Amino acid sequence: MKNTALFLMTAIFMVGCHASAQRGVMDTDGESQLKIRQMQTRYFDTRDKKKTMESAIATLQDLGFVIDKASFELGTVSATKLSGYNLRMSVNVTPRSGGRMSVRANAQFNANVVDDPQPYQQFFDALSKSMFLQAHLDE
Repeated sequence: MKNTALFLMTAIFMVGCHASAQRGVMDTDGESQLKIRQMQTRYFDTRDKKKTMESAIATLQDLGFVIDKASFELGTVSATKLSGYNLRMSVNVTPRSGGRMSVRANAQFNANVVDDPQPYQQFFDALSKSMFLQAHLDE
């Protein structure tokens, strides 16, 4: 009898933990996720992944970030800004059809996704200027 009661209590506890964890992951609505994704992604008319990544790295450094990791093969750059707060930025560079590159930036503050558009706008404005200058220097 004791074993049956213990088994039932354990099963109920496990189901309760699973449901609350799943609800926490799934509680954001699709519209807010779409808005965040739109803030995080820009497309550039270039086929040069290497120069796009170099521009992303230079932009992050210009904005006061320290580069933690970079992988050309994966198209990823991770950086941290430690001026009074812990802001992490991950940038993914992906070739797209039509001679374009997709650049997606993901900012996190203390392990929470940043949903304020300001850091993304600041990064993409600086990246656009860097990409423009790089393209004209190569001509």
